[in-house]
Amino acid sequence: MPSFNGRTALALVSLGTFGSTVLSAPSGDWKGHGGWHGHNDPFSNASWPLPRRVYGENDTANVDSATEGWGGIHLHDPSIVLGPDGHYYSFSTHGLTVISRASKKGSIDGYWEIIGSVLDAGSSVIDNPGSTDPWAPDVHKVGDTYYDYYSVSQFGSQISAIGLATSKTLMPGSWTDHGEVFSSDPNATYPLNVTNAIDANLFIDPKTKTPYINYGSFWSNIYQFELTDDLKDIKQDTAVQLSLDPVAPQPEEGAYMNYHDGWYYLWYSHGTCCGYNASALPAPGEEYSIRVGRSRSPRGPFVDREGVKLTEGGGYIVYGSHDFVYGPGGQGVLSDYHGRDVLYYHYVNTILDPTYADNLKLLGWNYIDYIQGWPVLSYH
Repeated sequence: MPSFNGRTALALVSLGTFGSTVLSAPSGDWKGHGGWHGHNDPFSNASWPLPRRVYGENDTANVDSATEGWGGIHLHDPSIVLGPDGHYYSFSTHGLTVISRASKKGSIDGYWEIIGSVLDAGSSVIDNPGSTDPWAPDVHKVGDTYYDYYSVSQFGSQISAIGLATSKTLMPGSWTDHGEVFSSDPNATYPLNVTNAIDANLFIDPKTKTPYINYGSFWSNIYQFELTDDLKDIKQDTAVQLSLDPVAPQPEEGAYMNYHDGWYYLWYSHGTCCGYNASALPAPGEEYSIRVGRSRSPRGPFVDREGVKLTEGGGYIVYGSHDFVYGPGGQGVLSDYHGRDVLYYHYVNTILDPTYADNLKLLGWNYIDYIQGWPVLSYH
């Protein structure tokens, strides 16, 4: 059955241009990189697939089959949703929340083009440092309205806020900025005095229809509040911690929750996200990777494949650095019309960008298979 999450069910059928179907098998250098199929251990990192090809403004002109068409589009912390016109739209960090559009209906492969921004007034109405450069949008359709939860902060700061903008159409110029939903700082009420109010994720429980917001980065890691029915405020006394890395600097962030076949899955990014220096990269395993835990309740406790609670340092690594993929993270989940789930994320392509620059985090995606109740990624 399909997963339920904050995004509408999405159709991923390509309508031409770059192949007859997005389900077409890779060729040439891609043989052997299709994921867990054919491997004895589907949970091994040897089973991690390469990202599916995405086309967009950063496509390369290189005729080398290993890199041609691999530019795709720079989307840091992507949030993808199906628009009312049948096209996919992505929202991403920087540029007053950049809006990009895939040119072919029903295809996440692209061709992706930037069409504008959410906060076209030049900044958020939130009076915090970082208001002109919002991060980590999380966009969902609820009823007939699109909700964009965005973050206002600065790198290394806990003085942060999560804001909300809404639109009926998704298009640039149509968004209303409602300002702050909640904020964090050392003088706030618990847990907002010990957490970091960025990286919001809306999740509406498909069983109870209760709305929750997951959030957090580094400081005490990932927490959750229940939201008010209008989705514009938190219920302060409903806070619960979902995940914690007890080892400093506690590099967990970017929570995303989905539901599949009786299980609630909490995905998150772990490690160093940004500021990579090709001559002094983080120690292997300390760069971004995508991890997950599961629970029978959206309130937790979430555990990994070994049964370790995420609040006690657990976490199953679903996807990490391999081949030319480095530091994947900023992930989200959507469901296609066949009932198959997709994980999308940003990553560094080390062939195209040996400098590991922050301004070329490419959009990638893979199908999700559930094996023994645990997500495994596949190219096919």
